[in-house]
Amino acid sequence: MQLREILSLDCTRCAVQDSSKKKLLEAISQLAAPKLAGVTRNDVFDSLVQRERLGSTGIGLGIAIPHGRLEKASKPVAVLLTMQSPVDFDAIDKQPVDIIFALLVPENEPEAHLRTLSEVARKLNNKECCRALRKAGNDDELYDLFVQDDSVCS
Repeated sequence: MQLREILSLDCTRCAVQDSSKKKLLEAISQLAAPKLAGVTRNDVFDSLVQRERLGSTGIGLGIAIPHGRLEKASKPVAVLLTMQSPVDFDAIDKQPVDIIFALLVPENEPEAHLRTLSEVARKLNNKECCRALRKAGNDDELYDLFVQDDSVCS
């Protein structure tokens, strides 16, 4: 699955100003829910919070990949955010995060969920990619960096 199939420009935000993990999860929910017919913001938020209770999705080096499964979702949806100032996300390395890639998937598609998480983690493991994402000046640039086949993040 191509990331451009699940991540849209209107779910990409550069230099977000939220100040807490909870506010970030709420912002993700607000962006993702309209893309998922029959799914509410609360459904998305509850799914993300439920997953965070199992352990933080802050994977270190300033990156978090919150994700959740939704019973009523018919397709996967992603949200990409960079932060104006890093936010405490209970990451495994205890460092605040400034790059967040959230993934919401239908409950009955665990294989696609894992493949997509693996692809995102591969991209975000690239230091040049993360540096470019952090320097992105607007939503369009951030989106293009992440989904273009010829970008530093490909």
